[in-house]
Amino acid sequence: MALFKSLLTALSASALVLASASTSADTIQKPVDLNDYVCEHPAYKVLMVSKSPLVIYIKDFITPPERAHLLNLTEKTFTRSGVTSGNTKNHHSVRTSQSTTAPRDAVVRCIESRALAFQGYDTPETHLEPLQLVKYGPSERYHFHTDWFTSSSHTQGLGGNRVSSFFAYVHVANDTMGGGTNFPRLDAPANDKWCQEGIVDCDEEWENGVTFRPVEGNAIYWENLLPDGRGDERTLHAGLPVLSGGKVGMNIWTRQEPLPEGIRGDDL
Repeated sequence: MALFKSLLTALSASALVLASASTSADTIQKPVDLNDYVCEHPAYKVLMVSKSPLVIYIKDFITPPERAHLLNLTEKTFTRSGVTSGNTKNHHSVRTSQSTTAPRDAVVRCIESRALAFQGYDTPETHLEPLQLVKYGPSERYHFHTDWFTSSSHTQGLGGNRVSSFFAYVHVANDTMGGGTNFPRLDAPANDKWCQEGIVDCDEEWENGVTFRPVEGNAIYWENLLPDGRGDERTLHAGLPVLSGGKVGMNIWTRQEPLPEGIRGDDL
């Protein structure tokens, strides 16, 4: 609730100074030089998509140099994504992407601090899972799922459930078609600006909920749990199949409690 109130205040004060969202990939950037690196946060812009469940669209959340650095840092480390079932993680046709964990160097820690500050200063870094990058090529997808868990085997002694999620777009190939992020249980926005600025895929039928187009540097934030701690079914979502081109996304998940020592990994 505190996050919701602070965002409403910020939105009202700034009158939503918007910049047009680019639907094509940025010019290739050089990775960050860590020798003289200083963590600086971009002047990102927030748009309220839904108040209940809380869903926020964030423009320019990840900078071009950060995106180039993440791709360089994780190159050749991607493996087939798994799906958690019971006590195991298996490969399944519902999820055909590749994924990897980003080592916690200075740039990754800077992005982590940005994600924590977005949620309010009371969220400790020990609640944050390692940043996960996911790569989708043609025909690859992640079928409908929630980020919160139904089994205690994934929460008990592991930081509890996932309070919140960010999904950021790290790279989108220029010829990409499809590959949107669909929330079928969200109400479609009424204002045409969502379509005009390339945020929402308005070619999708409104009864299918809301589909966000993949736009480099932008992110979606949502809260996964109801006030009583139960998972919110309305946060069901899917990574729709990529028809051509490809994308690399990034998951940032926050847990209810501190993660066990060693899961987050050492600082590089």
